Amino acid sequence: MHRTTLLVSSLALALAACTGKQGDTAQAPAAPKEVELIPRDALFGNPERAVVQISPDGKYLSWIAPVEGVMNVWVAPADDPSAARAVTDDKARGIRSYFWSYRPDTLLYLRDTGGDEDFHLYSVDLAGNQTRDLTPFPKTTAQVVGVSPNQPDSILVGMNDRDTRWHDLYRVDLASGQRTLVEKNTQEIAGYLADGDHALRFAFRSRPDGGMDVLKRAGNSWEKSDDIPFEDVLTTNTVGLTQDGSTLYLSDSRNRNTAAIYAIDTASGQRTLLAEDARADIGGGLADPRTGELQAVSVDYLRNEWKPVGDALTADLKTLEAIGPGEVGVNARTLDDRTWIVTYSAAESPVVYYRYDRTPGAEGQLTRLFSARPALDGKPLVPMWPQELKSRDGLTLPSYLTLPAHADPDGDGKPNEPVPMVLLVHGGPWARDGYGYSGWNQWLANRGYAVLSVNYRGSTGFGKDFTNAGDGEWAGKMHDDLVDAVDWAVGEGITTADKVAIMGGSYGGYATLVGLTFTPETFACGVDIVGPSNLNTLLATVPPYWASFYEQLARRMGDPRTEEGKAWLTERSPLTRADQITKPLLIGQGANDPRVKQAESDQIVEAMQAKGIPVTYVLFPDEGHGFARPENSKAFNAVAENFLANCLGGRAQPIGEDLTGSSVTVPAGADGVAGLAEALQAHTQDVRK
Repeated sequence: MHRTTLLVSSLALALAACTGKQGDTAQAPAAPKEVELIPRDALFGNPERAVVQISPDGKYLSWIAPVEGVMNVWVAPADDPSAARAVTDDKARGIRSYFWSYRPDTLLYLRDTGGDEDFHLYSVDLAGNQTRDLTPFPKTTAQVVGVSPNQPDSILVGMNDRDTRWHDLYRVDLASGQRTLVEKNTQEIAGYLADGDHALRFAFRSRPDGGMDVLKRAGNSWEKSDDIPFEDVLTTNTVGLTQDGSTLYLSDSRNRNTAAIYAIDTASGQRTLLAEDARADIGGGLADPRTGELQAVSVDYLRNEWKPVGDALTADLKTLEAIGPGEVGVNARTLDDRTWIVTYSAAESPVVYYRYDRTPGAEGQLTRLFSARPALDGKPLVPMWPQELKSRDGLTLPSYLTLPAHADPDGDGKPNEPVPMVLLVHGGPWARDGYGYSGWNQWLANRGYAVLSVNYRGSTGFGKDFTNAGDGEWAGKMHDDLVDAVDWAVGEGITTADKVAIMGGSYGGYATLVGLTFTPETFACGVDIVGPSNLNTLLATVPPYWASFYEQLARRMGDPRTEEGKAWLTERSPLTRADQITKPLLIGQGANDPRVKQAESDQIVEAMQAKGIPVTYVLFPDEGHGFARPENSKAFNAVAENFLANCLGGRAQPIGEDLTGSSVTVPAGADGVAGLAEALQAHTQDVRK
């Protein structure tokens, strides 16, 4: 089921830090004991290889890698990775999302312009060396609905060029690019589900009460077959449909708390429970590439675990889990299921890609292919420690603690001495933090900070009760959970109350602004990345194609269409309390952000300036909801790192030449970060969309 999430969590988070009030010259703590300073480029520059896949016919290996510093798709014969060649030629933002079609020698990729999220879908014909825009229409966001081995020469794609709010469904011919209308979306359909023959089977439509109708195809029309109440919409999702359309797999939280996986016979409606876990929702799955039959599911409480469905993959999963104590995933499987591309990573180990052979006679053979970031091999990366914290009203808050090496020399997850801490708040808010490698956590720990990531109420993955507990609690109990986590860290001797920064992106940016306005004495400083400051203007400017999700936003945040809701949103907006800010603040924003418009950052910067409150504002004209270009990410992180060092006393690599190649501008407060004004004077802006 297609689901648009308000403020995406996996964006480029930045940092935060500082001590005392603006203008204070408090004595910075002693610098941390020396371990190797990991260069920012190794953490935030382009990976050497990423998103490794194999074509369905097993003919090609593929991945994303730089071409003259810009990420592009590379393809190699499956038996000779050294013979790879770049098959795309992007020279601006780079390509980050691609996949194989079932048409021989044809892959597909998505790309937007300047972070505007109007993602176009492109095809690459390897045989003819031809690239084609399959959705060549302005202000159009492609939604891929169906890619099937039964229909190798065409795909199903939703396009909103007729009505920006709703996606019509088209069959697109991969050889010619010609589109044929399958269904004109005049019924406000939020998403479609088709079988392997591209026949429409189900659709989903939001209701005015915030719930969702499940529609089933009946001839050429739709009839309601099921409904999902408002309180279950964020925790009930389709996992898949078999190729023949006979079985629907649903992750369902109705009549329970955590979402379980059910197999539903589409003819009779009979439901069979396949997997459940009392701790957390059942997440993604692995399905037979030929039939679509579900074979394994994952559950992620504090760590991700795979659970077989039936016996087909039991031995394979055991083999993969034996790679190491980290976590494994499956990126791709050939259509004959003889070859998989497997990922392995751990908190202190960036992803490594393996080829897994299931050919008769060679079953279980693993061949290491690539490391995503070999520049980090041998660097002093540190573990991540899962925690179960308690909120003041008794909720369990699954959280993750990362400690700098000098604070935990015996490696037991408990610091020998308090250190400054960064509270790193995830976006969404309907998303979650999890265990695993994070360049942000490693970077901050390497600079001398403990890092605490908290799944506050409203986060998803831990059952609907936990998610729904965040309704109406923006700047309320959701923020209390973050404050409770800080109190825990102080009580455990991880940090001291005067040395905690708050940082985050999207909702995490909002939480940062809330921290400095609602509880200004709790945090030493903050870094807000693309965070909303005014909830009324946020909801007034959501992208038009979020129409199906709007009732969820209004019910979970506050309804701006009512006077009561508008007043509530005003009261919970950091802009309303901008005059309460007394601690240093760094703001990062993309000018083309379609979710949190530039005006959200402009408003609070202007309010602070009107009150004579210092603020440093970093703006990128070629970015959207987060910083996709590595040059921009490095530039912002260089600013943020020195901001942190000035505030909390950690180590910092000088800004130096890390603005090179970026589009960075600093409309306000360049003199508030050491070395920034000088670096800007020597900088030549490079804007790429």
